[in-house]
Amino acid sequence: MDFKPKSHEKIQQLLDKGVNIPNPATLDIGDDVNIDQISEKGTTIYPGCRIYGGKTVISSDCKLGYEAPATIEDCQLGQRVELKGGFFSKSVFLDKANLGMGAHVREGCLLEEEAGGAHCVGLKQTILFPFVTLGSLINFCDCLMAGGTSRSNHSEVGSSYIHFNFTPDADKTTPSLLGDVPRGVMLNQPPIFLGGQGGIIGPV
Repeated sequence: MDFKPKSHEKIQQLLDKGVNIPNPATLDIGDDVNIDQISEKGTTIYPGCRIYGGKTVISSDCKLGYEAPATIEDCQLGQRVELKGGFFSKSVFLDKANLGMGAHVREGCLLEEEAGGAHCVGLKQTILFPFVTLGSLINFCDCLMAGGTSRSNHSEVGSSYIHFNFTPDADKTTPSLLGDVPRGVMLNQPPIFLGGQGGIIGPV
């Protein structure tokens, strides 16, 4: 019986490039993944990870699946991104973005530089400006959040927070803008804080 994974050839190509893969036999790499779009410089793919999609890009010094297996599908990762476990689809993570285990990131999300969250964060069509930080056990779909000037002076959402993005007609036309969005792009606006154990009903 042959115990080689079906993606053995692509896994071997990653190893030959110099990607750090502690347990290669546990990975699944899609046939459409372009190995040339995965950097070998400082990148580590931990056991149980799955990488799919011809549009997937993984830049240098990324860490995937450190806390739990991670599935990456057609995502673009900047340098030093850490996706520690969960499901990530058709989204963009700029330099030093990070999410803890149990994350569920659906299509259309953008986490800008150093934005991130703790464990069990659900996102869809969400944009987080640089440094925005989410706690744990959060559902934060259809939001654009700004505010903050640095890693030590950033906007934050406390744990157990929900953005209710629905209407009585169930048309899902309720995205919210949080923080000073028009000026927040300049990274010179004060941060905001949305307290934990709470929620808002969009649009806000």
